Amino acid sequence: MIADILTVMWKERKERSGQYESLRDKVSNLVFPAIGLGVMAISPPLALGPGYVESPFSLLSSIVVPLMVVIMIIAESLAGERERRTLATLLASRLPDRAILFGKIAVPVLEALRITIISHLVSLAMSNVVHWNGKIIFYTPVMTLVNLALSFLVAMLASCLGVLISLRAATVQQATRNLMVALLSPIMLVLIPISMIGTVLPDSWKAAFETFFKEVVMTADFTQVIIVVVVALIVIDLGLLMAAMARFRRARLILD
Repeated sequence: MIADILTVMWKERKERSGQYESLRDKVSNLVFPAIGLGVMAISPPLALGPGYVESPFSLLSSIVVPLMVVIMIIAESLAGERERRTLATLLASRLPDRAILFGKIAVPVLEALRITIISHLVSLAMSNVVHWNGKIIFYTPVMTLVNLALSFLVAMLASCLGVLISLRAATVQQATRNLMVALLSPIMLVLIPISMIGTVLPDSWKAAFETFFKEVVMTADFTQVIIVVVVALIVIDLGLLMAAMARFRRARLILD
């Protein structure tokens, strides 16, 4: 089983490396991630100073970077196979369904972890260069563990959801669009009402929100919040993985 999963992962990496043959594709594949990495890895340490390594804002990279990376990759998992008309060949192989599924989920997750770690290393380098005081600035062991766990769980969530969406999508573009809507809609549902406070909503609502933010959000126990978030992500990831395992059926995909 493990050997079959590794075979699927090798195939996915080979196909991905062959997608960027033209100079234009190579440039776009490097420039856009570099811009995102610069925004996420350089701006926060410069804005927050040496306290960045102890701040919850350091977790932002462990959420945003995995989402960006997985969205760029996972749509190719099944929708790309369907577009290139190679899905039937893959399904006709001796590889078990679970090996194909786990291999396609694992590649984006590992790539997301790799780039997220690079993002954090860039942030630490910037913090040490700009705010050097004779000692190396680094995350505490707890923050290191939390960042790794959070990035893995977020990448798993996006990867499993991306596979589920790719099972129904006819094209890579459709799969990417649907995945972005599914992942970004909850964030927008939170950000839009917050942005409306003080502009559209009454002043009494603004005062109530500020009171809630100061008395509840700012005084919340960081450890307890992280535990709740991690447990919630584990439950969601397991649910999505089980759903993907239930939906990923060779006979159904061949008929589709």
